[in-house]
This record gives sequence, C-alpha cells and structure tokens, in this order.
Amino acid sequence: MLRRINIALVTLLCAIFITWHYTRFSHTTALILSLGALLSWLPLLLGISRKRASALMLSLLLTTPYLAYGMMEALANPGARAFAAALLLVSFLLAISLVASLRVSRLKTAAPSGQKAP
Repeated sequence: MLRRINIALVTLLCAIFITWHYTRFSHTTALILSLGALLSWLPLLLGISRKRASALMLSLLLTTPYLAYGMMEALANPGARAFAAALLLVSFLLAISLVASLRVSRLKTAAPSGQKAP
C-alpha cells in the first residue's frame, strides 16, 4: 500500500514541478529542468517499487530540495504561490510516506522469524 502511495506522490511531484516550469519559463529552459527532475527520480522509482531501503532513503534525501524550493517560492514569489504551495504539500506528504515506508520495513526485518511484527 505504501509503495503505491510513494509512486503516486513521486509522479504527482514531478507533474507539478514540470507543469509549473512550463508555465513559468521558456520551453527550452522548462525542458532542461523537467529532464533533470525526471532523470533523478527514474532510478529511484525502480527501487521504491522493489521496496529497497536504500532507494527509500535516497528518495527522502531527494525530496528535501523540493521542500526547500517550494517553501522559498511560496514565501518570496507571490505569482507562483499556488504551484509552490502544491509542490510543498506534495513533497511534505512524500517525505512522510517515505519515512513511514522505512519504519515499516525496519519493523518487518526486526521481527524474529515465525512471528509477525506488531
């Protein structure tokens, strides 16, 4: 369940980021930023879908700049507050979901064999 939520939130985060920059910049600049955003997430999506803890941790680290960028733009740029607030909200939800996924994976590995994790 958390894996699907993580993948959906990453997809939504990239969609908001790409849409925002296509409305804000020239197509060439927006294309470069979009490729950078997508190419950084693609390898991690494979790891998220396979429930790899290292991919979840790297995804959490990659979410941090989106949080900072959304916060900065929400405070400093009145014309972009709607996109910035959406980016901030989705990146915060993604960070929460990734931390929850890491906690669940640690609980499952910490449980002795033959017993269920609480």
